[in-house]
Amino acid sequence: MAASQDWMQKDFYKALGVSKDASEDEIKKAYRKLARQYHPDRNPGDKAAEEKFKEVGEAYQVLSNSEDRKQYDAIRSLGASGFPRGAAAGDTAGFEDIFSQMFGGGNPNVKFSTNTGGNAGGFEDIFSMFGGGGSQSGSRFSFGSTRRPERGADIVSEVSIPLRQAIAGTTVKMTTTRGKSITARIPAGVHDGQKIRIAGKGNPGSNGGQAGDIIVTVRVEKHPVFDVKDSDVYVDLPVSFGEAALGATVEVPTLDGKTVSVKVPEGSSTDKLLRVKGKGMPQGRHAHGDLYVRLKVVVPRQMSDEARRAATLFAAATRDADPRADFMSLARS
Repeated sequence: MAASQDWMQKDFYKALGVSKDASEDEIKKAYRKLARQYHPDRNPGDKAAEEKFKEVGEAYQVLSNSEDRKQYDAIRSLGASGFPRGAAAGDTAGFEDIFSQMFGGGNPNVKFSTNTGGNAGGFEDIFSMFGGGGSQSGSRFSFGSTRRPERGADIVSEVSIPLRQAIAGTTVKMTTTRGKSITARIPAGVHDGQKIRIAGKGNPGSNGGQAGDIIVTVRVEKHPVFDVKDSDVYVDLPVSFGEAALGATVEVPTLDGKTVSVKVPEGSSTDKLLRVKGKGMPQGRHAHGDLYVRLKVVVPRQMSDEARRAATLFAAATRDADPRADFMSLARS
């Protein structure tokens, strides 16, 4: 009864910013937007945002359930006295109008009878039907069918984690629409945009139905060195002119915090791609993606006289090798 009376005072459509004839998709879209905006994780310590988060969660819980929404609309259509607008408080014929509003009118599965004392009963009599269909104040209600259990709505959420945590796995804390804090496990090797389902932690079901789930979209933050694409990892490796020209063996950092030796072939140029197998993102328990090393030839901004003389000699010795020959040919094609 308390919930039904409470509904009289709350405008769930206004809370979500939608019209009374909004579709299920419009309601869901509005909820997701507001839930992200007022989520406690994005507004730490903001009591107003926390209350708004709870408000939109309660509104979505009611309006996303077709039966609850129907009852809510019927209850909100009643006047302050508990009767339809225009019906007198002592008019027992008003009951037929009330049931017509609540159950669509003319429903043969809804039967009602009242006493003949000329009193149609109070506000609680009207809503006693929602508390189990019992008898109260001389009014008796019976239903020809039982409402089916309905599963609770899913809650959508989003978390952002550093790349290192995505590699090793981690746990994150989040707050449900009812203000309850839960801990979710993010598995090792999670990819950006991957969705994690937390079963049974969403909005509660109605009429004995199961609770919904929490669906978490994981966002992996950008790393200053590593760039992840699916299960492979790319790294731009600075090499000197001498290492690129003459060849060298250099150390390359890996995701696990260690290094691996990579051989730079003689005569390498910028953007040459070297592959290191099995040093990418984890794939299941044992497999890994690959690490791709992209060479970036770095020329010193300042050179000593000796280095300048050596570069001059090198330029003279290689003047017949035109690095732009293919480039010009392609430009004319």
